[in-house]
Order: sequence, then C-alpha cells, then structure tokens
Amino acid sequence: MDKTVASMIENLKEKTGHSLEEWKNIISKGGFSKHGEIVKFLKETHNVTHGYASEIALKVLGSDADSATNADDFIVSQYKGKENLKAFYDKIMAEIEKFGGEFKIDPKKTYVSLKRKKQFIILNPASKTRFEIGFNLKGVEPKGKLEAEKPMSICSHKINLSDINEIDKEVINWIKMAFENAG
Repeated sequence: MDKTVASMIENLKEKTGHSLEEWKNIISKGGFSKHGEIVKFLKETHNVTHGYASEIALKVLGSDADSATNADDFIVSQYKGKENLKAFYDKIMAEIEKFGGEFKIDPKKTYVSLKRKKQFIILNPASKTRFEIGFNLKGVEPKGKLEAEKPMSICSHKINLSDINEIDKEVINWIKMAFENAG
C-alpha cells in the first residue's frame, strides 16, 4: 500500500470521525454503488474532504490498486472494447519515461493515476473514441489544448484526444509541467 494511502487510512477516524469499517457500514446502508455518489454523499452529508472521500469510496468499492489481486488487470480491463486507445496510453508512458525522475503508476478501475510526491496526471480511456488526460496544474490558465476541468473534479485541467497524432509537443509539454510540479 502506498505510504500516503496507508497514512490516510491510519488517520481516518481522527480526520473523518469514523474508521474505514464504520464508513463501509454507513455507505452500505445508504445503498451507494458508484464512486461519484459516495464522494458526493461523504462531502455533502459528512463534510469529509475530497481526498478522504475519494479514498474511502475506492476502498469501499474495491476499485483501487491495493484491492486488486493484480493491478495490471485494471489496465487490461480499461481497454476492453477500447483497444484502439491503448496506443495513446503506451505513447504517453514512453514520453514520461524520457523525463527522468521517479514516478508511480497507480491503476484504478477506470483510469490510471501517475504520481510523484503527489498525483500529476490521470490517463483515462473515456469512451471508445476519446482518450482523456487529467492534469493537476492548479493556478495555470487553460490555453491551447488544455481545458479547465469542472470545479471539485479530481484534476484541475484536461486534454481530450481522439487521434494519436494529437499527442504532440504541446501535450507533452503540459504533461512535463505537471510532472515537474509534482516532484
């Protein structure tokens, strides 16, 4: 388990008022089955911060890398029926490897989170024809391909791609900026 996640789980009762097992019971009684529903419920009803709400939701649903028998299975399942988008993921990962410096690949059920000291991007085969890169670039004005994300989203910005040739110098530069800011 990632050190940050382990620390969050260890401090859960102190920070949120309930242990993970207690949250599992509360969420089960509420009948929630989707990540977004759980996060919204925890934030609006229990004033849990976004980071803790998201981690609780991941643990309750078993949709985090720590809950998987093999985290790579998450990546494989993300591209079922979207095989054409796996090349986007592979190309972006190859570009990030060129930056030098360590980073962690943290697959979730529907996307892959890339982290240094903190998450810098997520890679998401959003539909059969659209690949989305989510960025943590707080305070950066959106321009070019970089769009502002909805308020309260896990990322501050995003870039939508529908053609692998759209992964150009501009996109790589945005990724590199997020990478460097997270180190």
